[in-house]
Amino acid sequence: MRGLGTLLAELEAEAIHIFRESVAQSSRPVMLFSAGKDSTVLAHLALRAFYPAKPPFPLLHIDSTWEFKSLIAFRDAFARNNGFNLIVRANEQGRAAGVNPFDHGEYYTSAMRTEPLKAALDEGRFDIIFGGARRDEDQSRAKERVISFRTASHAWDPRQQRPELWQIFNARCGPGQTARVFPLSNWTEADIWNYALARQIPLAPLYFAEPRPVVERNGTLIVVDDASKMRLEPNERIQQKVVRFRTLGCWPVTGAVESRASDVATVLQETELATTSERRGRIGDGKEGESLEQKKREGYF
Repeated sequence: MRGLGTLLAELEAEAIHIFRESVAQSSRPVMLFSAGKDSTVLAHLALRAFYPAKPPFPLLHIDSTWEFKSLIAFRDAFARNNGFNLIVRANEQGRAAGVNPFDHGEYYTSAMRTEPLKAALDEGRFDIIFGGARRDEDQSRAKERVISFRTASHAWDPRQQRPELWQIFNARCGPGQTARVFPLSNWTEADIWNYALARQIPLAPLYFAEPRPVVERNGTLIVVDDASKMRLEPNERIQQKVVRFRTLGCWPVTGAVESRASDVATVLQETELATTSERRGRIGDGKEGESLEQKKREGYF
């Protein structure tokens, strides 16, 4: 295992500090866990922050019902192997009604991600909610502080942000407030991969290149994770390509990239040479994060 280096050591120390300070000011913390690279690194940092005890909070996953099957398997194995209590919530009424990303667009994200998230947070009475968002992902993420306060309805107002000077983080919530806390705020995509390499952190296999069944749609490669649920358009055909993902969401609306990077070191090399944002693979984000910001104002993480 290679050493962390000064920058990664500082980022690790900052994240651990944010975890400890926030938990000290919380009554019911929780951590959102998608099993993606950011939340997996974040969970490893939580394990380090509270070692030899276990982190004093559960993992919460909002299952959109259109998740990659291998990601669900990775999620369950990660929680089991690391002693986390895993809470999984989904909009079962939406599932029964057949709400899906092909037919329902923006409503799908609201119904199957935002609303069950808010319901799960209310049900658990969680006040501090840790997440793996990073400022370099897009403009709306960059507007948030490390500790981002939400109203009783989980709405976000970028104008209502507390100052965070000299690494002093005030996570005390006012009446009706909750706080989304982002210990990875100052990390970049390359930092995540460098850290995973240095700490030898296993990540979901979807991040590594291998032959997968894909459909090319409007210049984007969609991996067909469940052929029985795929909606093929006229003249489309499923073909095999060697691809991987830079970002992960629901499989029908997440674009893959052609690649030969099959381990952390080669993925890191590709990442450092990339000229586009990783969230270009999120088909539902809209123009330059405008849609994402609106979703966040409505309670999306």
